[in-house]
Amino acid sequence: MGRSIFDLPLRVTFYARVSTDQEEQINSLENQVQYYTELIKSKPNWTFVPGYIDEGISGGTTKKREDFNRMIRDAGAGLFDFIITKEISRFSRSTLDSIQYTQELLENNVGVLFQNDNINTLDTDSEFRLVIMAGVAQDEIRKLSERLKFGFRQAIKNGHVLGNDKLYGYDKKDCVLTTNPEEAEIIRIIFDLYANQKLGTRSISKKLTEMGYTSREGNAFNTLTIRHILENPKYKGWYCGNKTQSLDYRTKKKAFLDESEWVMYPDPTIPAIVPEELWNRANALYKKRREEMMEHTSGESFQNRYPYSTKIICEEHGTTFHRQVLESKKGKKEVWQCKVYRTHGRAACSAPQIRSSELDLILSRIFKELMKEKQTIIDSLVTVLTNVPKEVDYGSRRRRVEDEIGEINLKKDRLLDLSVEGALTVEEFKQRNDALNVQIRMLEIQLDTIREQEAKSKDGNLNIAEIRRVLDRELSFEEGVNTAMVASILEKTVVKKESGKEEIHLDIYLKSGRQYEAVYAPNKTSASIIRLKSITPRLPIRKT
Repeated sequence: MGRSIFDLPLRVTFYARVSTDQEEQINSLENQVQYYTELIKSKPNWTFVPGYIDEGISGGTTKKREDFNRMIRDAGAGLFDFIITKEISRFSRSTLDSIQYTQELLENNVGVLFQNDNINTLDTDSEFRLVIMAGVAQDEIRKLSERLKFGFRQAIKNGHVLGNDKLYGYDKKDCVLTTNPEEAEIIRIIFDLYANQKLGTRSISKKLTEMGYTSREGNAFNTLTIRHILENPKYKGWYCGNKTQSLDYRTKKKAFLDESEWVMYPDPTIPAIVPEELWNRANALYKKRREEMMEHTSGESFQNRYPYSTKIICEEHGTTFHRQVLESKKGKKEVWQCKVYRTHGRAACSAPQIRSSELDLILSRIFKELMKEKQTIIDSLVTVLTNVPKEVDYGSRRRRVEDEIGEINLKKDRLLDLSVEGALTVEEFKQRNDALNVQIRMLEIQLDTIREQEAKSKDGNLNIAEIRRVLDRELSFEEGVNTAMVASILEKTVVKKESGKEEIHLDIYLKSGRQYEAVYAPNKTSASIIRLKSITPRLPIRKT
């Protein structure tokens, strides 16, 4: 029989918090402190470390939670080994934030026991349950953000101009725009060079510099500024609003909305700088160039997702491995090669290429090792799922993920713009676009999960038998490695310097903090694992 957490010689503390200073909450806090103090002191192998307590503090942010922040700092200083707390929401109302803190604690060899959630982050399966909790139990404070959004929508509906007070080409005072003659002349030159003389944005930037024109700050007009000028409907005398949407009031992140969602109309209070016909012609040309660039660079590589992207590291150079598809009579195979080798050849880097199938084989062995107590894991996951509050707002979670996907698609559009303008090579564009496609695919998987949960919540009852069947199949890895799972828990794998064609040596790091050594012999058809062992325990066992 293995030892439980109570058998380990650990220095243990606790964290307690209540969100108000009302008398009944203070009593609850006192009860928590008494309970955890007695629990820790009752374990012969544990050493009690005074707990960390925040009272009358909201869980929405950690900025004003002094004891919580002190606990995180003390963990980094090695003052204790283990924390007990009531539930994930004690760390933060945002489950994602709570998981971030547990990962940070694990990096400092400090585990956490969330009692009500039945999650011990020292358990081998904790990363799986934490990921599921993040997808199931998120409950954000968003009323203020919603009120602000409503206010902006009403302002637009009532015709109030919202926007940049320093729009180039105009002066703005008391919400009234007037033309700035000198700047307006430069705007007209930009539209003429683009629409009539068919120059690209980089050529226009160079031309304006030669003519002695600069921005208000005295800098050269860059291609992004020129693009924004060309696309802004105000220069033809049109109002344009609702171009962005707030994604998260806490991080202030915004997403650019699709043009079909913009609020646009001719506005007599905005003086036009260029004729509407010229503006329309310039934008039609810009859209045409973008479409041509997309056709030129489109291909199946943009549709794939690569779970090992940025996760394979060359120890010799500290650079990532890049994906390559090799073709032979037997078909295609996906391999990974050091960036230095790809750029400068074999003489610059001796690291061998790594096949995806080889990593799949090694990781499947690791996952099966982690999943020895599969039935226990399934039981705990079912417990978590059946205890999820029924009032989870799946609609908001779904829209939030959809907004993230929209934001990434806009990033892809901006990448395409840079490529059209010549600021990126086709290869650079493909590489960065592929990375964004991976993010989109992962979000789409998350979105499918939310939609399924939303549909099940409407039915009122969970199909426990079906949940168990799906979990059993996913954790058996009978069909090989689940690539989505690989991407979610694999931190990185380092190709060691001693690797060669006959033997490849890897250090494999999981996000949970576990580390493995792997040695295998590659061959033409598969790979033979010579050695695979765990080399990092979750917590060092101190001598008593």
